[in-house]
Amino acid sequence: MAHPAWNEDTGGAVYRSRDPICNLRVRVCLQRVTSTSLLLQQLHQPSCQPGQQLIGLATLGSHNTASGYHPEEEEEEAVIGWQEKLFSQFEVDLYQNESACQSPLDRQYHQDIRKLEKSGGRKNCRIFTYTDHDRFTNMEEHCKRVTTSAQETPSYLAERMANVRRRRQERKPMEGSAFKSRIITWEPSEEFIKNNHVINTPVQTMYIMADLGPQDKLGHGDREHVLCTIKVDSNGVISVKPDFTGTKGAYRIELEGEKRELWKYTLENASALVQQEEEEREQRVFKDLYSRHKEYLQGLVGSDFEMTLPGSLRLFVNGEIVSAQGYEYNNLYVHFFLELPSRWSCPPSQQLSGVTQTCATKALGRDMVAFFSFPFTLEVFFTQEDELEAGSLLQWPTLYFEVLSLDFWQRYRVEGYGFVTLPVTPGTHTLTASTWRPVEPGTVSELRRFFIGGSPELEDLTYTRVPSTFQGDRLSRFGFRTETTGSVTFRLNCLQQSKAFLESSCMKKRMQSVLDRLGGFSQQGSLYGVLEAFQRARRRMQEARESLPQDLISTSTTKV
Repeated sequence: MAHPAWNEDTGGAVYRSRDPICNLRVRVCLQRVTSTSLLLQQLHQPSCQPGQQLIGLATLGSHNTASGYHPEEEEEEAVIGWQEKLFSQFEVDLYQNESACQSPLDRQYHQDIRKLEKSGGRKNCRIFTYTDHDRFTNMEEHCKRVTTSAQETPSYLAERMANVRRRRQERKPMEGSAFKSRIITWEPSEEFIKNNHVINTPVQTMYIMADLGPQDKLGHGDREHVLCTIKVDSNGVISVKPDFTGTKGAYRIELEGEKRELWKYTLENASALVQQEEEEREQRVFKDLYSRHKEYLQGLVGSDFEMTLPGSLRLFVNGEIVSAQGYEYNNLYVHFFLELPSRWSCPPSQQLSGVTQTCATKALGRDMVAFFSFPFTLEVFFTQEDELEAGSLLQWPTLYFEVLSLDFWQRYRVEGYGFVTLPVTPGTHTLTASTWRPVEPGTVSELRRFFIGGSPELEDLTYTRVPSTFQGDRLSRFGFRTETTGSVTFRLNCLQQSKAFLESSCMKKRMQSVLDRLGGFSQQGSLYGVLEAFQRARRRMQEARESLPQDLISTSTTKV
Protein backbone atom coordinates (compact mmCIF):
# COMPACT_ATOMS: atom_id res chain seq x y z
CA MET A 1 0.00 0.00 0.00
CA ALA A 2 1.39 3.39 -0.94
CA HIS A 3 2.34 5.78 1.83
CA PRO A 4 -0.02 8.80 2.13
CA ALA A 5 1.22 12.21 1.07
CA TRP A 6 3.21 14.28 3.52
CA ASN A 7 1.43 16.99 5.44
CA GLU A 8 3.09 20.21 4.35
CA ASP A 9 0.77 22.48 6.34
CA THR A 10 2.66 23.06 9.58
CA GLY A 11 0.56 26.03 10.65
CA GLY A 12 -1.15 26.17 13.99
CA ALA A 13 -4.79 25.79 14.97
CA VAL A 14 -6.83 27.44 17.71
CA TYR A 15 -9.44 25.61 19.77
CA ARG A 16 -11.75 26.71 22.56
CA SER A 17 -12.84 24.40 25.36
CA ARG A 18 -14.86 24.81 28.52
CA ASP A 19 -13.45 21.62 30.05
CA PRO A 20 -10.46 21.70 32.41
CA ILE A 21 -7.20 21.72 30.51
CA CYS A 22 -5.87 18.93 32.72
CA ASN A 23 -8.07 16.51 30.72
CA LEU A 24 -6.09 17.15 27.53
CA ARG A 25 -4.20 14.14 26.12
CA VAL A 26 -2.03 14.10 22.99
CA ARG A 27 -0.87 10.90 21.28
CA VAL A 28 2.49 11.26 19.49
CA CYS A 29 3.79 8.59 17.10
CA LEU A 30 7.42 9.01 15.96
CA GLN A 31 9.01 6.77 13.33
CA ARG A 32 12.19 6.73 11.25
CA VAL A 33 11.23 6.34 7.60
CA THR A 34 14.63 5.53 6.08
CA SER A 35 18.08 6.92 5.59
CA THR A 36 18.31 9.12 2.53
CA SER A 37 21.84 7.93 1.81
CA LEU A 38 20.67 4.30 1.60
CA LEU A 39 17.83 5.35 -0.66
CA LEU A 40 20.24 7.17 -3.01
CA GLN A 41 22.53 4.15 -2.97
CA GLN A 42 19.61 1.92 -3.97
CA LEU A 43 18.68 4.26 -6.82
CA HIS A 44 22.24 4.20 -8.22
CA GLN A 45 22.18 0.38 -8.50
CA PRO A 46 21.67 -1.18 -11.98
CA SER A 47 18.05 -1.28 -13.01
CA CYS A 48 16.41 -4.70 -12.83
CA GLN A 49 13.58 -6.22 -14.73
CA PRO A 50 10.00 -5.51 -13.72
CA GLY A 51 9.67 -8.94 -12.16
CA GLN A 52 12.69 -8.34 -9.89
CA GLN A 53 11.51 -5.11 -8.21
CA LEU A 54 10.09 -6.92 -5.18
CA ILE A 55 13.36 -8.78 -4.75
CA GLY A 56 15.26 -5.48 -4.68
CA LEU A 57 13.07 -4.10 -1.94
CA ALA A 58 13.43 -7.28 0.07
CA THR A 59 17.21 -7.04 -0.29
CA LEU A 60 17.12 -3.48 1.02
CA GLY A 61 15.18 -4.65 4.06
CA SER A 62 17.57 -7.49 4.75
CA HIS A 63 20.50 -5.12 4.39
CA ASN A 64 19.11 -2.91 7.17
CA THR A 65 18.56 -5.95 9.36
CA ALA A 66 22.04 -7.21 8.78
CA SER A 67 23.55 -3.82 9.59
CA GLY A 68 22.06 -3.79 13.05
CA TYR A 69 18.59 -2.34 12.37
CA HIS A 70 16.13 -2.83 15.23
CA PRO A 71 12.55 -1.77 14.51
CA GLU A 72 11.71 -1.17 18.15
CA GLU A 73 14.43 1.51 18.31
CA GLU A 74 13.11 3.47 15.30
CA GLU A 75 9.45 3.79 16.31
CA GLU A 76 7.98 5.21 19.50
CA GLU A 77 4.52 6.18 20.68
CA ALA A 78 3.52 8.16 23.77
CA VAL A 79 0.33 9.60 25.23
CA ILE A 80 1.15 12.89 26.96
CA GLY A 81 -1.06 14.84 29.32
CA TRP A 82 -1.12 18.57 29.88
CA GLN A 83 2.10 19.74 31.61
CA GLU A 84 3.20 16.13 32.02
CA LYS A 85 6.96 15.94 32.42
CA LEU A 86 8.87 13.35 30.36
CA PHE A 87 12.61 13.62 30.91
CA SER A 88 15.10 13.50 28.06
CA GLN A 89 18.41 11.70 28.20
CA PHE A 90 20.18 15.03 28.61
CA GLU A 91 18.03 15.96 31.63
CA VAL A 92 18.54 12.51 33.17
CA ASP A 93 22.32 12.89 32.90
CA LEU A 94 22.14 16.47 34.20
CA TYR A 95 19.88 16.03 37.22
CA GLN A 96 21.41 12.75 38.37
CA ASN A 97 24.18 14.79 39.91
CA GLU A 98 22.78 16.61 42.93
CA SER A 99 25.51 19.24 42.78
CA ALA A 100 24.19 20.46 39.40
CA CYS A 101 20.81 21.32 40.93
CA GLN A 102 20.55 25.04 41.66
CA SER A 103 16.86 25.82 41.98
CA PRO A 104 14.03 24.10 43.89
CA LEU A 105 12.70 22.85 40.55
CA ASP A 106 16.05 21.20 39.77
CA ARG A 107 16.02 19.45 43.15
CA GLN A 108 12.49 18.24 42.49
CA TYR A 109 13.59 16.84 39.14
CA HIS A 110 16.53 15.15 40.89
CA GLN A 111 14.15 13.36 43.23
CA ASP A 112 11.85 12.37 40.36
CA ILE A 113 14.76 10.86 38.41
CA ARG A 114 15.91 8.92 41.47
CA LYS A 115 12.41 7.47 41.80
CA LEU A 116 12.39 6.53 38.10
CA GLU A 117 15.68 4.68 38.51
CA LYS A 118 14.32 2.72 41.43
CA SER A 119 11.18 1.79 39.48
CA GLY A 120 13.08 0.54 36.42
CA GLY A 121 13.98 3.66 34.48
CA ARG A 122 12.02 5.96 32.23
CA LYS A 123 9.55 4.53 29.74
CA ASN A 124 10.19 7.06 26.97
CA CYS A 125 13.29 7.06 24.81
CA ARG A 126 13.20 9.75 22.15
CA ILE A 127 9.99 11.63 22.97
CA PHE A 128 10.14 14.02 25.92
CA THR A 129 8.52 17.29 27.03
CA TYR A 130 9.38 20.74 28.33
CA THR A 131 6.73 22.13 30.67
CA ASP A 132 5.83 25.71 31.48
CA HIS A 133 8.45 25.99 34.24
CA ASP A 134 11.47 24.61 32.36
CA ARG A 135 14.43 26.64 31.21
CA PHE A 136 13.93 25.70 27.56
CA THR A 137 10.53 27.43 27.52
CA ASN A 138 12.13 30.75 28.49
CA MET A 139 14.96 30.38 25.99
CA GLU A 140 12.54 29.49 23.20
CA GLU A 141 10.40 32.56 23.89
CA HIS A 142 13.39 34.91 24.02
CA CYS A 143 15.12 33.51 20.94
CA LYS A 144 12.08 33.18 18.70
CA ARG A 145 12.62 34.27 15.11
CA VAL A 146 10.08 35.41 12.58
CA THR A 147 12.05 34.32 9.48
CA THR A 148 14.75 31.76 8.76
CA SER A 149 17.31 34.38 7.75
CA ALA A 150 20.49 34.54 9.81
CA GLN A 151 20.68 38.32 9.28
CA GLU A 152 17.26 38.92 10.85
CA THR A 153 17.13 41.87 13.24
CA PRO A 154 14.05 41.82 15.49
CA SER A 155 11.98 44.98 15.78
CA TYR A 156 11.27 46.79 19.02
CA LEU A 157 7.82 45.24 19.31
CA ALA A 158 9.20 41.75 18.62
CA GLU A 159 11.76 42.19 21.40
CA ARG A 160 9.10 43.38 23.80
CA MET A 161 6.84 40.45 22.98
CA ALA A 162 9.74 38.04 23.40
CA ASN A 163 10.68 39.45 26.79
CA VAL A 164 7.15 39.43 28.15
CA ARG A 165 6.68 36.73 30.75
CA ARG A 166 3.10 35.88 29.78
CA ARG A 167 2.48 33.05 32.19
CA ARG A 168 1.70 32.14 35.77
CA GLN A 169 -2.08 32.19 35.59
CA GLU A 170 -2.39 31.22 39.22
CA ARG A 171 -0.47 34.27 40.42
CA LYS A 172 -2.75 36.74 42.25
CA PRO A 173 -2.08 40.42 42.90
CA MET A 174 -0.95 41.34 46.35
CA GLU A 175 -3.41 43.01 48.63
CA GLY A 176 -3.13 46.75 48.61
CA SER A 177 -1.06 46.88 45.42
CA ALA A 178 -3.91 48.55 43.50
CA PHE A 179 -3.87 51.50 45.88
CA LYS A 180 -0.12 51.99 45.59
CA SER A 181 -0.01 51.97 41.79
CA ARG A 182 -0.99 54.94 39.66
CA ILE A 183 -4.07 54.12 37.63
CA ILE A 184 -3.82 57.19 35.37
CA THR A 185 -0.63 58.64 33.93
CA TRP A 186 -1.42 62.18 32.89
CA GLU A 187 1.86 62.87 31.05
CA PRO A 188 3.11 59.58 29.56
CA SER A 189 6.56 59.60 28.03
CA GLU A 190 7.50 57.93 24.75
CA GLU A 191 9.30 55.14 26.62
CA PHE A 192 6.20 54.57 28.76
CA ILE A 193 4.00 54.33 25.66
CA LYS A 194 6.37 51.83 24.03
CA ASN A 195 6.57 49.66 27.13
CA ASN A 196 2.79 49.50 27.52
CA HIS A 197 2.06 48.86 23.84
CA VAL A 198 1.95 45.10 24.45
CA ILE A 199 -1.07 42.92 25.22
CA ASN A 200 -0.15 40.81 28.23
CA THR A 201 -2.51 37.84 28.35
CA PRO A 202 -1.58 35.05 30.82
CA VAL A 203 -0.47 32.00 28.81
CA GLN A 204 0.87 28.58 29.78
CA THR A 205 3.15 26.81 27.33
CA MET A 206 4.21 23.21 26.78
CA TYR A 207 6.58 21.70 24.22
CA ILE A 208 6.59 18.11 22.94
CA MET A 209 10.14 17.34 21.84
CA ALA A 210 12.03 14.53 20.11
CA ASP A 211 15.69 13.47 20.30
CA LEU A 212 16.56 12.33 16.77
CA GLY A 213 20.22 11.45 17.40
CA PRO A 214 21.73 7.98 17.04
CA GLN A 215 20.54 5.41 19.53
CA ASP A 216 23.90 5.26 21.31
CA LYS A 217 24.38 9.06 21.29
CA LEU A 218 21.19 10.43 22.74
CA GLY A 219 21.30 13.56 24.89
CA HIS A 220 22.89 16.10 22.52
CA GLY A 221 21.10 19.45 22.30
CA ASP A 222 21.69 19.92 18.58
CA ARG A 223 19.59 16.80 17.86
CA GLU A 224 16.50 18.01 19.75
CA HIS A 225 13.55 19.03 17.61
CA VAL A 226 10.19 20.56 18.53
CA LEU A 227 7.33 18.30 17.48
CA CYS A 228 4.44 20.35 18.86
CA THR A 229 3.85 23.58 20.81
CA ILE A 230 0.72 23.89 22.94
CA LYS A 231 -0.36 27.18 24.54
CA VAL A 232 -3.39 27.78 26.74
CA ASP A 233 -4.58 31.18 27.95
CA SER A 234 -6.88 32.13 30.78
CA ASN A 235 -9.93 32.26 28.48
CA GLY A 236 -9.81 28.57 27.58
CA VAL A 237 -8.25 29.13 24.14
CA ILE A 238 -5.88 26.30 23.14
CA SER A 239 -3.28 26.95 20.42
CA VAL A 240 -1.67 23.87 18.85
CA LYS A 241 1.22 24.23 16.39
CA PRO A 242 1.33 22.24 14.20
CA ASP A 243 -2.27 21.09 14.20
CA PHE A 244 -3.42 17.54 14.89
CA THR A 245 -2.86 15.38 11.82
CA GLY A 246 -6.21 13.56 11.89
CA THR A 247 -6.93 12.19 8.42
CA LYS A 248 -4.10 14.19 6.88
CA GLY A 249 -0.65 12.81 6.26
CA ALA A 250 2.15 12.74 8.80
CA TYR A 251 4.64 15.52 9.35
CA ARG A 252 8.22 14.91 8.35
CA ILE A 253 11.59 15.99 9.70
CA GLU A 254 14.62 15.81 7.44
CA LEU A 255 17.91 15.97 9.32
CA GLU A 256 20.95 17.74 7.95
CA GLY A 257 24.29 16.11 7.57
CA GLU A 258 25.75 13.22 5.60
CA LYS A 259 23.02 10.68 6.33
CA ARG A 260 20.09 13.11 6.02
CA GLU A 261 17.78 10.81 7.88
CA LEU A 262 14.03 11.19 7.40
CA TRP A 263 11.55 10.96 10.27
CA LYS A 264 7.78 11.20 10.38
CA TYR A 265 5.40 11.80 13.26
CA THR A 266 1.68 12.18 13.85
CA LEU A 267 -0.29 14.11 16.47
CA GLU A 268 -3.70 12.96 17.64
CA ASN A 269 -6.14 14.23 20.23
CA ALA A 270 -6.32 11.32 22.68
CA SER A 271 -8.47 13.04 25.29
CA ALA A 272 -11.09 10.81 26.84
CA LEU A 273 -14.52 11.37 25.39
CA VAL A 274 -17.36 12.29 27.67
CA GLN A 275 -19.59 9.38 28.52
CA GLN A 276 -23.22 9.61 27.47
CA GLU A 277 -24.42 9.62 31.06
CA GLU A 278 -22.05 12.44 32.01
CA GLU A 279 -23.04 14.41 28.92
CA GLU A 280 -26.73 14.05 29.73
CA ARG A 281 -26.08 15.08 33.31
CA GLU A 282 -24.14 18.12 32.11
CA GLN A 283 -27.00 19.04 29.78
CA ARG A 284 -29.46 18.79 32.65
CA VAL A 285 -27.24 21.02 34.80
CA PHE A 286 -26.98 23.63 32.02
CA LYS A 287 -30.71 23.45 31.39
CA ASP A 288 -31.41 23.99 35.06
CA LEU A 289 -28.95 26.88 35.13
CA TYR A 290 -30.50 28.54 32.08
CA SER A 291 -34.03 28.11 33.44
CA ARG A 292 -33.04 29.73 36.73
CA HIS A 293 -31.38 32.60 34.90
CA LYS A 294 -34.49 33.01 32.74
CA GLU A 295 -36.66 33.14 35.85
CA TYR A 296 -34.30 35.71 37.33
CA LEU A 297 -34.57 37.91 34.24
CA GLN A 298 -38.34 37.52 34.15
CA GLY A 299 -38.44 38.60 37.78
CA LEU A 300 -36.52 41.75 36.88
CA VAL A 301 -38.48 42.61 33.73
CA GLY A 302 -41.88 41.17 34.58
CA SER A 303 -44.06 38.82 32.61
CA ASP A 304 -47.01 41.16 32.07
CA PHE A 305 -46.93 42.98 28.73
CA GLU A 306 -48.79 46.26 28.83
CA MET A 307 -51.45 46.33 26.13
CA THR A 308 -53.54 49.23 24.96
CA LEU A 309 -57.32 49.26 25.09
CA PRO A 310 -59.30 48.14 22.01
CA GLY A 311 -59.74 50.96 19.51
CA SER A 312 -56.88 53.02 20.97
CA LEU A 313 -53.39 53.87 19.81
CA ARG A 314 -50.31 54.46 21.93
CA LEU A 315 -47.67 56.77 20.43
CA PHE A 316 -44.25 56.87 22.05
CA VAL A 317 -41.64 59.35 20.78
CA ASN A 318 -37.98 59.51 21.71
CA GLY A 319 -37.02 62.87 20.28
CA GLU A 320 -33.93 65.03 20.03
CA ILE A 321 -33.48 68.68 19.15
CA VAL A 322 -30.31 68.30 17.13
CA SER A 323 -29.31 71.79 16.02
CA ALA A 324 -30.40 75.27 14.99
CA GLN A 325 -28.75 77.16 12.15
CA GLY A 326 -29.08 80.39 10.19
CA TYR A 327 -29.96 82.81 13.01
CA GLU A 328 -28.75 86.35 13.48
CA TYR A 329 -27.51 86.27 17.08
CA ASN A 330 -25.54 83.90 19.29
CA ASN A 331 -26.41 82.01 22.52
CA LEU A 332 -29.57 80.31 21.33
CA TYR A 333 -32.10 78.19 23.21
CA VAL A 334 -35.40 76.57 22.21
CA HIS A 335 -38.70 76.54 24.07
CA PHE A 336 -41.20 73.91 22.85
CA PHE A 337 -44.51 72.33 23.79
CA LEU A 338 -46.81 69.64 22.37
CA GLU A 339 -50.44 70.37 21.51
CA LEU A 340 -52.89 67.46 21.78
CA PRO A 341 -55.95 67.61 19.49
CA SER A 342 -59.29 66.12 20.43
CA ARG A 343 -59.38 62.40 21.32
CA TRP A 344 -55.69 62.56 22.32
CA SER A 345 -54.50 62.29 25.92
CA CYS A 346 -51.33 61.70 27.91
CA PRO A 347 -50.39 60.21 31.30
CA PRO A 348 -50.54 62.60 34.27
CA SER A 349 -46.78 62.45 34.74
CA GLN A 350 -46.01 63.33 31.12
CA GLN A 351 -44.47 66.78 30.57
CA LEU A 352 -45.59 68.31 27.28
CA SER A 353 -43.20 71.29 27.29
CA GLY A 354 -39.52 71.94 27.81
CA VAL A 355 -36.61 74.32 27.38
CA THR A 356 -33.16 73.44 26.06
CA GLN A 357 -29.87 74.68 27.36
CA THR A 358 -28.27 77.84 25.98
CA CYS A 359 -25.84 76.92 23.24
CA ALA A 360 -23.21 79.03 21.52
CA THR A 361 -22.96 78.85 17.74
CA LYS A 362 -19.98 77.75 15.67
CA ALA A 363 -19.15 78.25 12.02
CA LEU A 364 -20.07 75.31 9.79
CA GLY A 365 -19.64 76.28 6.17
CA ARG A 366 -21.52 79.54 5.59
CA ASP A 367 -23.92 79.12 8.52
CA MET A 368 -23.58 79.57 12.25
CA VAL A 369 -24.87 76.37 13.87
CA ALA A 370 -25.80 75.70 17.50
CA PHE A 371 -25.69 71.99 18.37
CA PHE A 372 -28.13 71.23 21.20
CA SER A 373 -28.48 67.42 21.16
CA PHE A 374 -31.31 67.90 23.65
CA PRO A 375 -33.35 64.70 24.25
CA PHE A 376 -37.02 64.57 25.19
CA THR A 377 -39.66 61.86 25.54
CA LEU A 378 -43.37 62.01 24.68
CA GLU A 379 -46.06 59.41 25.36
CA VAL A 380 -49.62 60.09 24.17
CA PHE A 381 -52.76 58.03 23.54
CA PHE A 382 -55.45 58.26 20.90
CA THR A 383 -58.89 56.86 21.76
CA GLN A 384 -61.48 56.17 19.06
CA GLU A 385 -64.82 56.85 20.74
CA ASP A 386 -67.05 56.94 17.68
CA GLU A 387 -66.79 57.14 13.92
CA LEU A 388 -65.26 60.24 12.43
CA GLU A 389 -67.57 62.74 10.90
CA ALA A 390 -67.94 62.79 7.13
CA GLY A 391 -65.11 64.71 5.49
CA SER A 392 -63.07 64.98 8.70
CA LEU A 393 -59.62 63.54 9.20
CA LEU A 394 -57.74 62.54 12.28
CA GLN A 395 -55.45 65.28 13.60
CA TRP A 396 -52.02 64.32 14.87
CA PRO A 397 -50.19 66.05 17.72
CA THR A 398 -48.12 69.05 16.73
CA LEU A 399 -44.88 70.18 18.33
CA TYR A 400 -44.65 74.00 18.46
CA PHE A 401 -41.39 75.74 19.30
CA GLU A 402 -39.75 79.14 19.43
CA VAL A 403 -36.05 79.96 19.16
CA LEU A 404 -34.69 82.69 21.41
CA SER A 405 -31.29 84.28 22.00
CA LEU A 406 -29.60 85.83 25.05
CA ASP A 407 -27.44 88.94 24.97
CA PHE A 408 -24.65 90.05 27.32
CA TRP A 409 -27.17 91.44 29.86
CA GLN A 410 -29.21 88.21 29.87
CA ARG A 411 -32.01 89.79 27.85
CA TYR A 412 -33.76 87.57 25.35
CA ARG A 413 -34.86 88.14 21.78
CA VAL A 414 -37.25 86.07 19.68
CA GLU A 415 -35.40 84.57 16.73
CA GLY A 416 -38.17 82.53 15.15
CA TYR A 417 -41.34 80.45 15.48
CA GLY A 418 -42.05 77.07 13.92
CA PHE A 419 -43.90 73.77 14.29
CA VAL A 420 -43.41 70.07 13.49
CA THR A 421 -46.24 67.58 13.09
CA LEU A 422 -45.35 64.20 14.60
CA PRO A 423 -44.81 61.58 11.88
CA VAL A 424 -47.72 59.28 11.10
CA THR A 425 -45.52 56.24 10.37
CA PRO A 426 -43.29 54.59 12.99
CA GLY A 427 -39.53 54.59 12.67
CA THR A 428 -36.72 57.12 12.69
CA HIS A 429 -37.41 60.51 11.12
CA THR A 430 -35.10 63.53 10.70
CA LEU A 431 -37.09 66.72 10.15
CA THR A 432 -35.88 70.27 9.50
CA ALA A 433 -38.45 73.00 10.22
CA SER A 434 -38.01 76.54 8.94
CA THR A 435 -38.91 79.44 11.24
CA TRP A 436 -40.07 83.03 10.94
CA ARG A 437 -40.54 85.95 13.32
CA PRO A 438 -42.91 88.97 13.29
CA VAL A 439 -41.42 92.38 12.45
CA GLU A 440 -42.62 95.98 12.70
CA PRO A 441 -42.12 98.47 9.88
CA GLY A 442 -39.30 100.97 10.29
CA THR A 443 -35.88 100.96 11.88
CA VAL A 444 -36.96 101.82 15.42
CA SER A 445 -37.99 98.27 16.21
CA GLU A 446 -34.65 96.90 14.97
CA LEU A 447 -32.72 99.47 17.03
CA ARG A 448 -34.80 98.56 20.07
CA ARG A 449 -34.13 94.87 19.36
CA PHE A 450 -30.36 95.45 19.15
CA PHE A 451 -29.82 97.84 22.08
CA ILE A 452 -32.60 97.10 24.54
CA GLY A 453 -33.55 93.55 23.65
CA GLY A 454 -37.00 92.21 23.12
CA SER A 455 -39.00 92.13 19.93
CA PRO A 456 -42.58 91.56 18.78
CA GLU A 457 -43.84 88.22 20.14
CA LEU A 458 -46.84 85.96 19.63
CA GLU A 459 -49.25 85.56 22.52
CA ASP A 460 -50.23 82.13 21.18
CA LEU A 461 -47.55 79.91 19.62
CA THR A 462 -50.19 77.94 17.74
CA TYR A 463 -50.66 81.01 15.53
CA THR A 464 -47.69 79.71 13.48
CA ARG A 465 -50.13 77.14 12.07
CA VAL A 466 -53.88 77.33 12.77
CA PRO A 467 -54.68 78.51 16.30
CA SER A 468 -56.38 75.93 18.47
CA THR A 469 -58.96 78.54 19.55
CA PHE A 470 -59.97 79.43 15.99
CA GLN A 471 -63.54 78.37 15.18
CA GLY A 472 -64.21 80.05 11.81
CA ASP A 473 -63.91 78.83 8.26
CA ARG A 474 -61.21 81.24 7.05
CA LEU A 475 -58.20 82.65 8.88
CA SER A 476 -57.06 86.05 7.58
CA ARG A 477 -53.50 87.24 8.21
CA PHE A 478 -53.66 90.30 6.01
CA GLY A 479 -51.21 92.98 7.13
CA PHE A 480 -49.22 90.67 9.36
CA ARG A 481 -45.52 91.27 8.56
CA THR A 482 -42.99 88.45 9.06
CA GLU A 483 -39.36 87.71 8.27
CA THR A 484 -37.82 84.34 7.44
CA THR A 485 -35.04 83.37 9.84
CA GLY A 486 -33.25 80.05 10.34
CA SER A 487 -34.24 76.41 10.80
CA VAL A 488 -34.23 73.78 13.53
CA THR A 489 -33.44 70.08 13.00
CA PHE A 490 -35.30 67.36 14.93
CA ARG A 491 -34.64 63.62 15.12
CA LEU A 492 -37.73 61.62 16.15
CA ASN A 493 -37.90 57.88 16.90
CA CYS A 494 -41.60 56.94 16.86
CA LEU A 495 -43.17 53.76 18.25
CA GLN A 496 -46.83 52.83 17.80
CA GLN A 497 -48.77 50.22 19.76
CA SER A 498 -52.33 49.09 19.13
CA LYS A 499 -54.33 45.86 19.09
CA ALA A 500 -55.43 46.76 15.58
CA PHE A 501 -51.86 46.01 14.38
CA LEU A 502 -52.17 42.44 15.65
CA GLU A 503 -55.61 42.01 14.15
CA SER A 504 -54.52 43.37 10.77
CA SER A 505 -51.45 41.09 10.68
CA CYS A 506 -53.61 38.04 11.47
CA MET A 507 -56.15 38.98 8.79
CA LYS A 508 -53.29 39.82 6.36
CA LYS A 509 -54.80 43.16 5.41
CA ARG A 510 -52.76 45.59 3.38
CA MET A 511 -53.21 48.87 5.18
CA GLN A 512 -51.12 51.94 4.47
CA SER A 513 -51.94 54.23 7.40
CA VAL A 514 -52.64 53.96 11.08
CA LEU A 515 -56.26 55.04 10.50
CA ASP A 516 -56.98 51.84 8.59
CA ARG A 517 -55.24 49.75 11.24
CA LEU A 518 -57.52 51.10 13.93
CA GLY A 519 -60.44 48.97 12.71
CA GLY A 520 -61.69 50.76 9.58
CA PHE A 521 -63.47 53.67 11.32
CA SER A 522 -62.58 56.10 8.51
CA GLN A 523 -63.58 56.39 4.91
CA GLN A 524 -60.17 55.13 3.86
CA GLY A 525 -60.83 51.80 5.58
CA SER A 526 -64.09 51.29 3.69
CA LEU A 527 -62.38 52.33 0.45
CA TYR A 528 -59.69 49.66 0.83
CA GLY A 529 -62.42 47.11 1.57
CA VAL A 530 -64.25 47.98 -1.66
CA LEU A 531 -61.03 47.78 -3.67
CA GLU A 532 -60.17 44.36 -2.26
CA ALA A 533 -63.68 43.06 -3.05
CA PHE A 534 -63.37 44.40 -6.60
CA GLN A 535 -60.00 42.68 -7.07
CA ARG A 536 -61.42 39.36 -5.84
CA ALA A 537 -64.39 39.63 -8.22
CA ARG A 538 -62.09 40.47 -11.11
CA ARG A 539 -59.87 37.44 -10.41
CA ARG A 540 -62.93 35.14 -10.32
CA MET A 541 -64.13 36.56 -13.64
CA GLN A 542 -60.72 35.97 -15.23
CA GLU A 543 -60.59 32.39 -13.95
CA ALA A 544 -64.09 31.70 -15.33
CA ARG A 545 -63.15 33.22 -18.66
CA GLU A 546 -60.02 31.04 -18.95
CA SER A 547 -62.06 27.88 -18.25
CA LEU A 548 -64.41 28.51 -21.25
CA PRO A 549 -63.61 26.98 -24.72
CA GLN A 550 -61.80 29.21 -27.17
CA ASP A 551 -64.46 29.00 -29.94
CA LEU A 552 -67.17 30.07 -27.52
CA ILE A 553 -65.12 33.05 -26.49
CA SER A 554 -64.58 34.14 -30.14
CA THR A 555 -68.32 33.72 -31.00
CA SER A 556 -69.42 35.78 -28.06
CA THR A 557 -66.88 38.42 -28.93
CA THR A 558 -68.22 38.60 -32.53
CA LYS A 559 -71.80 39.06 -31.39
CA VAL A 560 -70.79 41.86 -29.12
